[in-house]
Amino acid sequence: MIKNTIPLSLVEAKELIKDDEEKSELKAFLKKFAKLDLKDAKKLKEELENSGIIRVKAEHIAKIIDFLPEDASDINKIFIDTSLEENEINKIIEIVKKYR
Repeated sequence: MIKNTIPLSLVEAKELIKDDEEKSELKAFLKKFAKLDLKDAKKLKEELENSGIIRVKAEHIAKIIDFLPEDASDINKIFIDTSLEENEINKIIEIVKKYR
């Protein structure tokens, strides 16, 4: 029975997978596409959570960590269900630039 769900970035998911032969393909896939290490991903997540942008939800943060968007069009692809103001988009881009 599932009690709750928590959105995870690829790097966070990779850390939760136990090392065994059956899951080696999955770990390799996640490693191939995860752009940050766990330490930087946690820092970025914390910074985004504390950014004061109310419309940024946990699922958005996970996708920002996975994709590391470079401009407003990339941000808008993540926030398809919500529209952000220009200053909010710029704030997210500035935060992400530190980790690219």
